[in-house]
Amino acid sequence: MSVSSEKKKAVVLLSGGLDSATVLAIARSQGFELYALSFSYGQRHIFELEAAARVAASIGVAAHRTAVVDLRAFGGSALTADIAVPKGRTTGEMSHGIPITYVPARNTIFLSFALAWAEVLEASDIFIGVNALDYSGYPDCRPEFIEAFEKMANLATKAGVEGRQALEIHTPLITLSKAEIIRKGIELAVDYSLTSSCYDPSQSGEPCGRCDSCLLRQKGFSESGIEDPLRYLKGSS
Repeated sequence: MSVSSEKKKAVVLLSGGLDSATVLAIARSQGFELYALSFSYGQRHIFELEAAARVAASIGVAAHRTAVVDLRAFGGSALTADIAVPKGRTTGEMSHGIPITYVPARNTIFLSFALAWAEVLEASDIFIGVNALDYSGYPDCRPEFIEAFEKMANLATKAGVEGRQALEIHTPLITLSKAEIIRKGIELAVDYSLTSSCYDPSQSGEPCGRCDSCLLRQKGFSESGIEDPLRYLKGSS
C-alpha cells in the first residue's frame, strides 16, 4: 500500500457513553483509522470502561488503550469522591451553575494524554464528544476551551515545533442537541445498547434513571422518537 492511500489516523476519546460512541462512528464515517483512548481515572464505577470496550469492538478500531490516572487523589467531584450524585433535577436546574459531577480539569487531562498518543502515532486529529447544548454546565466542554487547547497543543509538542504536526481537535457534537446526536448515531449504525451513561449505576450496572446524565439521555431519546435500549432500575422513571 502506498503512503498516499493510507488512512489518516485519529485519536478518539471514548468514555463508553452515548456521545463518545457517536463521535467514534463519525470519525469512522470520515475515513479515519481509529485509535480509541479511554481512562480509568478513579471514577465511581467501571461499567463505562466495559462499555467503552464493547463500543470499540462494535465500531472497529485499530487500537484501544485505557490510560490510568487516579483523580481520586484530588477529589472535588461526585464522580471521584464520597459525594452524593444529584438526582431528579430538572433541565432548568441543570442549566444553572457548574454541577458537583464536574471533575476538575478532566478534559484538559484527557486531551493532554490524547495529544501525547497522537504525537507518537504521527496523527494530526483528535476527536472528543464535548457538547455545549447539554445543560451540563461543564466549563471544559465550551468551544473557547477547545480552541485554546488546540492552540496550546500546537506549541507543546516536538512534532508541532518541527512542523510535522498541525493538530486539529474535532468536536462534531458541540452544537447538537442530544436528540440530534442520537439520530446521527442511528444513521451511522451505533448500537446504543452497548453504551453506559449513568453517573451512579447499580452494582450490576443498571442505570439509575435519575441522575443528570440519565435524565438527559432519556430526554434525548424521547425527543428523537427512538426507544432507549437500556433498561433502567425499577421505579426510576
